[in-house]
Amino acid sequence: MYLKDHASGDAVEILDLTALINPSHATVRGRFHSGEELQDAQEFKKSNLSFPSGEALPRCWLDPHWRGV
Repeated sequence: MYLKDHASGDAVEILDLTALINPSHATVRGRFHSGEELQDAQEFKKSNLSFPSGEALPRCWLDPHWRGV
């Protein structure tokens, strides 16, 4: 799955989908998808990512207390 990094606008390939949908994880492992070279994996804050369309990630992926509100 690919998401967009807010700071750079570049695509980020998500390597751990389980961590992405788990609201108790604030970061997710991924790598920038740009250029011809395969980039090194790194941790990305989920709050700095969005769908390629610009739509925000679902709140249930970000907030462990999303049902309590």
